[in-house]
Amino acid sequence: MAKLRQLVLVRHGETDGESSQRFHGSADVDLSAEGRAQMARVAAGLVRVPDLVVASPLRRSWRAAAIAGKGAPVRLELDFREIDFGRWEGLTKAEIQARDPVLFEDWQRRTPAFEFPGGELRGGFRERVQRGLDRLLAADARDALLVLHKGVIRTIVETLTGEALPPDEPALGEQLVLTRNPDGTWYRGQHSSNPPGLAA
Repeated sequence: MAKLRQLVLVRHGETDGESSQRFHGSADVDLSAEGRAQMARVAAGLVRVPDLVVASPLRRSWRAAAIAGKGAPVRLELDFREIDFGRWEGLTKAEIQARDPVLFEDWQRRTPAFEFPGGELRGGFRERVQRGLDRLLAADARDALLVLHKGVIRTIVETLTGEALPPDEPALGEQLVLTRNPDGTWYRGQHSSNPPGLAA
């Protein structure tokens, strides 16, 4: 029987590559001083050390997890890397619109056939995140802190709850909680009647 009952998902903090403004998927940019401060605030809000801390192998993820997890060992999950944005890597939204106006409109309209130019196929991305999620759900842990990337968090939330997050969520340094019901289904949030969770 699966033990994992709660996931606290945190998007890594701001980076030297200005992740608040620029799209970094496969690019291995590091946390900035602001990003480290954001993760310290996440750590301060945890009521206890989690059973399991998970990050991707990208520096902005695992460095953030080391801070947010209060020094607990960090398990690296290769399949939780952010999607590769192809030729849009490192660009701002305005730069993308100027360079690829037609594709930009398809992206903004969420056209089903849209793919990032020269990047990872979205279907392949979802499949690999699912592989990582399957391994996570089999872990011998009651709860886990996942310090990951925007696209990965959005995919995990939609996979487990069936609900899509608003387009701008989660913001850098933002966290959300998923809790498993006794019947195995997941929902966003937590009930006070549950055993103490990770998030305050």
